Amino acid sequence: MLVKAYGSAVFGIDATTITIEVDVTQGIKFLLVGLPDSAVKESQQRIESALRLNGFKWPRYKIIINMAPADIRKEGSAYDLPLAAAILAASEQISSEKLGKYILMGELSLDGTLQPIKGVLPIAINARKEGFDGIILPKQNAREAAVVDKLKVFGAENLHEVTGFLNGKQELEQTIVDTRAEFYAQINNNPLDFSDVKGQENVKRALEIAAAGSHNILLIGPPGSGKTMLAKRIPTILPPFTLKEALETTKIHSVVGKIGKDTSLMTQRPFRSPHHTISDVALVGGGTYPQPGEISLAHNGVLFLDELPEFKRTVLEVMRQPLEDRLITISRAKFSVEYPSSFMLVASMNPCPCGYYNHPAKDCVCAPGVVQKYLNKISGPLLDRIDIHLEVVPVPFKKLSEMEASENSETVRQRVIVARKIQDERFAEHKGIYSNAQMNSKLIRKYIQLDEAGNELIKNAMDKLGLSARAYDRILKVARTVADLENEKNVLPHHLSEAIHYRSLDRENWGG
Repeated sequence: MLVKAYGSAVFGIDATTITIEVDVTQGIKFLLVGLPDSAVKESQQRIESALRLNGFKWPRYKIIINMAPADIRKEGSAYDLPLAAAILAASEQISSEKLGKYILMGELSLDGTLQPIKGVLPIAINARKEGFDGIILPKQNAREAAVVDKLKVFGAENLHEVTGFLNGKQELEQTIVDTRAEFYAQINNNPLDFSDVKGQENVKRALEIAAAGSHNILLIGPPGSGKTMLAKRIPTILPPFTLKEALETTKIHSVVGKIGKDTSLMTQRPFRSPHHTISDVALVGGGTYPQPGEISLAHNGVLFLDELPEFKRTVLEVMRQPLEDRLITISRAKFSVEYPSSFMLVASMNPCPCGYYNHPAKDCVCAPGVVQKYLNKISGPLLDRIDIHLEVVPVPFKKLSEMEASENSETVRQRVIVARKIQDERFAEHKGIYSNAQMNSKLIRKYIQLDEAGNELIKNAMDKLGLSARAYDRILKVARTVADLENEKNVLPHHLSEAIHYRSLDRENWGG
């Protein structure tokens, strides 16, 4: 008897329906075809044990299984459940009537217990798109799949429950999640807050500007000055997720299996902070069977690179293209996949190997030329993509011991939201441009007209501070964001002055 069951394969961040055809006929062989990997081939042993321990028999016939389309590689142990159900239906141990109406996915333990799987959200989205009635999967993944409306989601704990449901002898409880209600209830639930940071008002101001214009930022300061503490609080001042952004980000995290069992939809912007020993493949994504990297996991959030010069040069250089295009294409001989990577880059570094160059109280012990050599570890083209460079100085004891509360994240966030709305209106007709940081030279000329005083100010700054040519466009972009925060239509001289202040590394004497 020939029976068809349906599973799903995740390719990039999208899923493709896999048709599992099982034919039980005369003979004694077990044949599994359709480009399965080792984990799929090993499913025979898991399925055989699970069937036996749940009161079923392994068919003593020739079993031919085809996983179509045969040119897509099938990876992982998530096909155990549809394979087991199709074998049982083909050997007439269970009814095949409901089998074609549902996507089945799940890994089987030897006793028939279902184990959680990766990539559930894109699988559920594809199941609805293909017109399936529902999806049956491990209970731990049910809430994640239930984010998708107009699709019945059934979570099962073991093979016995699934076969009972397919036979019509047992009902599975449908998992229903009120996505909007849960999303908006959790959207502001963040334990970190800007008010936790004492002092550093100038740095907080720079971070507010960076968040408002989606500018990449580099914090330079000695150990213990609060760079990491400040960076971790940036997601709390970014505008809250929209439902579309949350769905996009959750899909990426679902593919790599980073969604918790009680989580349905991500409500907080991601903050990724990889160690400086990370490889270039782990950062941008890839591998023999490509997976998203850290830059994609930080999509719609913050990628924080602590101790920037300690990262390998090749690791930093592979970020250049994703920073511009906001997506990464990973190509292999037979296929290529695209992962979104629209993130805000926040980096921190010590000013020199000893950490105390330009320190107000301690002397730098580095030899002449060492500071510049340390800075040269970061290439010009990468620095070119960082709009704000800011020196962070240690907080004096008097500030640390003050009991006076500083401004909280919600107050700052409201100003950022207003500035982002102004940018949304400005770039409404420019596809792919959402913020001031993304402006090219043509848009800079269109939206930033300086008066005579502004032109004179920036000319003097370039001459007296020895600012490099690459700093010119960056200063104008940041000045535009400062003006947006003040709801000013034109960029005024005091906006330019503040933007010039945020270009520490462009000064010719810096590190000399």
